Amino acid sequence: MTLGTPLTASATRVMLLGAGELGKEVIIALQRLGCEVIAVDRYPHAPGHQVAHRWHAIDMTDAAVVRAMVEQERPALIVPEIEAIATDELARIESDGLAEVIPTARAAQLTMHREGIRRLAAEELGLPTSPYAFADSLDELRAAIDGGIGYPCVIKPVMSSSGKGQSLVKRAEDLAAAWDYAAKGGRVNQGRVIVEGFIDFDYEITQLTVRANGADGEVQTFFCDPIGHVQVSGDYVESWQPMAMSTVALERSREIAGKVTAALGGRGLFGVELFVKGDVVWFSEVSPRPHDTGLVTLASQRFSEFELHARAILGLPVDVSLRRPGASAVIYGGVDAKGIVFDGVADALRVPESDLRLFGKPESFVKRRMGVAVATADDTDTARVRAKEAARRVKPHTA
Repeated sequence: MTLGTPLTASATRVMLLGAGELGKEVIIALQRLGCEVIAVDRYPHAPGHQVAHRWHAIDMTDAAVVRAMVEQERPALIVPEIEAIATDELARIESDGLAEVIPTARAAQLTMHREGIRRLAAEELGLPTSPYAFADSLDELRAAIDGGIGYPCVIKPVMSSSGKGQSLVKRAEDLAAAWDYAAKGGRVNQGRVIVEGFIDFDYEITQLTVRANGADGEVQTFFCDPIGHVQVSGDYVESWQPMAMSTVALERSREIAGKVTAALGGRGLFGVELFVKGDVVWFSEVSPRPHDTGLVTLASQRFSEFELHARAILGLPVDVSLRRPGASAVIYGGVDAKGIVFDGVADALRVPESDLRLFGKPESFVKRRMGVAVATADDTDTARVRAKEAARRVKPHTA
């Protein structure tokens, strides 16, 4: 791809649908390569809005509104960054030749909906997954569990992100509450959930996988070092890279990641989530974009996941090499308020080899991710201690 000059007739225009903290970093990476970036989100002054050339706040689940925005801005590339998007309209936009959807419109359709990606992985590709079923009502959910899924089980909305609406259910008495929570936590309340049998895994990883042009100009697959992470209620709270794994488990993880990303096609970075027990690996989910656990790569890799995504979608060479073991730790808002302030930033940055990203979200919630601390060290154990200490020192509060 020939790259132009922003805000001129030659501009290479990229539109992000979703402009949260991950999108913000992608925008910065694209702008460093000379792209003109339009950030779109559902609310004004989202993190990505604050750094884009132009921004819009729209209902991205409204097909007519999405098409009108694309026709107005005429981007060369559309980069979905969240789940709640009218993906069927993206397919029509791509088919009509209005823009290229990253990685593809079909990939956006499948991965924005847990049913589509699970059926692709398990039923078409034959990848190992947890036992699962889909349910449209509490009665169907109860029947699926009693009919073979069993307890404990995990219940998720078919469309959500960052663990929203997800519950681990250990007994029948808690099922109704889990159903209600899934309905409230879904990006779009479709009254449909996936219930998964619980896997007794040792740990879970994110295998960042990049589909990018190789030296011959053909799309090749590249793998970053595996990322270990801890989740609480389905939401990531810390991650580290590299994750220590057996050679067999790593090879199997990359085999699974390679198969699912090849089936989705296109160019870009994918976050493939996997469960691991010994040498056995199960596919969990895949995001066709930078992953929250991959925030650690801001410190650990030569090029962060955001820079890799930008390079890949523009057809540029990538380098997935690890620079130094690293870790990340989430900074929560701690309060429900707008326009909060942060104390302790200087103290946090005194932690050796540490750095911060304060996302700039206009409204804080007690458990909303408002920033992240990253750190490096000679080993991941030390990096984790440093990242968590840096995050602990940051004190969000009302202005």
